[in-house]
Amino acid sequence: MDRLVLRAWFGPVAALAALVVVVLGVRYAGHSEPGRVDRWIVPPTADSVRPPWRHAALAMDFLGEPAGAATLVAALVAGCLLLRRPRAAAFAVAGTGLTVGAATLIKPLAGRTIHGDNLSYPSGHTAFLTALALVVALLATGRLGLGRAAGTSLVLGAGLVAGAAMGWAQVALGAHYPTDALGGWCTALAVVPATAWLLDRAAVRPAALRADAGRYERT
Repeated sequence: MDRLVLRAWFGPVAALAALVVVVLGVRYAGHSEPGRVDRWIVPPTADSVRPPWRHAALAMDFLGEPAGAATLVAALVAGCLLLRRPRAAAFAVAGTGLTVGAATLIKPLAGRTIHGDNLSYPSGHTAFLTALALVVALLATGRLGLGRAAGTSLVLGAGLVAGAAMGWAQVALGAHYPTDALGGWCTALAVVPATAWLLDRAAVRPAALRADAGRYERT
């Protein structure tokens, strides 16, 4: 399947996700307490989960830490390069890096805090793992030649599972409010499709220029 077609279909999804990020950011700007929705889902505490689930939450949390995140991205990049897909490797780095960068920039703008002065919105851990899952799923969709329905289901399903898993870990450990995790998930949904589209356009333009040059030389 043409990856441009599939990724273009994610435009409305990315736009809706960006809108949710903005709305939640404005709604909880400057807050230092859980909102009504947060309290309804779970009262955030540092001990809201006990072993062995706490160990699982800590292991999940590590995947969003700098060391864990760098290891995951490096493994994905290495796999792409072994398959001789440098463009896919660039997408892996750009998709995850820009998502984490966006979450980092939004945090001081929103100014929401937890446990004192710790900026919490949106969850960078949730944004990263969701972005990584979206990148892998998009690459798999192109590699396997999945149709629009199957490809869309794979991408959204992977993003949902990864975001839910990391979001659960962050809330269970008391590091974020549930709406922080939702904001992180939506940040990835907004940034990754936009990154894919930009990389596709960057690749298409040189090809078009070469084609035009070839036609010119034959005339």
